[in-house]
Amino acid sequence: MATLDCMNDDQEFTELLRREAPMNLPRAHELMCQLDLLGMVLGEPVNVFHALGYWPQISRTRAGQPPTTFVLLSRDDSAPCGLVTTRFIYYYTWADARFERRLQSWLYLDADDDPGNQDVLDAVVIKQFANRGAVALSRIEAQRREALAAIVPERRAMRDAGRALVSAMRALGLWRGRIAFDHPVIQAVCVRHDHPGTLVPGDNIVRAIRLVKSPLEIRLMRRAATANAEALTAVGRKIRAGASHHELRRQFDIECAMRGNHSVFLTVDRVSSDLSDERIRDGQCLFIDGVSQFQHYHGDYARSVFVGEPNAIVRRAADAAHLGWSAVRERLKPGLRYSDLVRIGHEAVRKAGFDTAIGFGPHSVGLMHTDEPCDDAHGFYRKADLTLRENMIVSVDCPVMDTGIGGSAHIEDLMLITADGAEPIHPLGDAVVVV
Repeated sequence: MATLDCMNDDQEFTELLRREAPMNLPRAHELMCQLDLLGMVLGEPVNVFHALGYWPQISRTRAGQPPTTFVLLSRDDSAPCGLVTTRFIYYYTWADARFERRLQSWLYLDADDDPGNQDVLDAVVIKQFANRGAVALSRIEAQRREALAAIVPERRAMRDAGRALVSAMRALGLWRGRIAFDHPVIQAVCVRHDHPGTLVPGDNIVRAIRLVKSPLEIRLMRRAATANAEALTAVGRKIRAGASHHELRRQFDIECAMRGNHSVFLTVDRVSSDLSDERIRDGQCLFIDGVSQFQHYHGDYARSVFVGEPNAIVRRAADAAHLGWSAVRERLKPGLRYSDLVRIGHEAVRKAGFDTAIGFGPHSVGLMHTDEPCDDAHGFYRKADLTLRENMIVSVDCPVMDTGIGGSAHIEDLMLITADGAEPIHPLGDAVVVV
């Protein structure tokens, strides 16, 4: 069984996430000041996790539905964050994490609660969480009640989400002025309650924050990327003629789980469909491109695999991809634009005498596989020509685009941009896996 030294540190990551949020808060405050924002109100689960280290449980089974948990950030870096969520979820999930950060919370009643004629209830003594006293409370039960008791009484069970959200915005000084939001339900609540300030779409803003990683995020990314690279390499070494794409994907699931990661996807020989059941041939060159995550942070790694003796054309294509990526990797540094990386790769391949078509594709990686702000193309996503900054983590996909050459080839690593260059955040390993 493959082992990973950093898996021994996973408890340390748990303790770190209890003490501090992943988000690069100095960058968040800097951007809020630059954009003249009083603050941000966020409900998308990925943004809640980024700001608090907590992924709302309900969102895991209700994808696409409006959020039920919100985080409020002020540009005043001395102000605590605000949390708005249901009383039930606070009791049954949030309290169990035992977070140690400064936070103000507002809890609202679930749809099936009966508040009677009161606007506010004391959530500690309500029937739903009543203490029957038959035996002593367990540690979990006790700490859940303590967490509820620590909240200001009038905020423990507000009548609905809208009132709780407005109350939180007022208390944190975010009700007037310019506010960024990331979900239409937040805008709808503000409009319904006659919000007097300006509302600004915040998706690109939070993506811009995530572009530059905090020290904790960099550690999480190293952990995720190392396990991901090891898992993909293990899959590559087990490939044999006759193996199906389906079998390789299941093996990637297993290898990731053995290393404490959750697999996200595995592309095999350019094929990403989960329904593909093509089989590997002897003499084939194929690429495998795997993504998995640890604590929601992604690893992304690709390598070519030679099964037996591929033909000279596809072997040369794999060499071209490796050469192009090596040329780009050696020149990564702050100040270069994505378009510069594409140009460097193409120039290196042509200068070396290759006529192979390679699609150099830079992208940032983090809480998303492609985690970066984009240009607005009339409401649609359009990739931006971003400038590299220190503490970005980037990949440059280098797949061979030619067909009819007897297979496929690709290489990809994750690189941390440093003050004057770049470094890989996982072992590079071999450019080609030979089986």
